[in-house]
Amino acid sequence: QVHLAESGGGLVQPGESLTLSCASSGSIVAIYTRGWYRQPPGKQRELVAKFESAGRTVYAEPVKGRFTISRNNTKNTIYLQMNNLKPEDTAVYYCHIEGRPSLETTARSDYWGQGVQVTVSS
Repeated sequence: QVHLAESGGGLVQPGESLTLSCASSGSIVAIYTRGWYRQPPGKQRELVAKFESAGRTVYAEPVKGRFTISRNNTKNTIYLQMNNLKPEDTAVYYCHIEGRPSLETTARSDYWGQGVQVTVSS
C-alpha cells in the first residue's frame, strides 16, 4: 500500500508564494504519473501539474508560468512551488500517484493524499 503525506498549505495574500511537499512511502511496482491536483470550493477536482512516466511534465493552463513541479527521488518527495498566487488558486491541493501496485496485476491504481488547504486572500 502507498501512503502520501502533503504539507505546506496555508493562508497567503495575492502575489505571494507557497511551496507544497508530498512524501510517499510504501511499496509499488511502477509509477505511471505523479503530481498535484486541486479542488476549489464547490468545484470538481482538477489537474494542476504532473510528471508522466515517459518523461513529460504537464501543467494546467491556469498555472503555467507561475507553478513549478519538482521532485527528489532520493526522498520519494515531490514539490509544488507556487508563485504569484491568485485568489482563484484557493483550493484543497492533493498529491496523487497512478501506479501498478504489484506484479500480480497489470491493473493501475490511484493513490491520493489527505489534501492540504491553500487559501489566497487579502
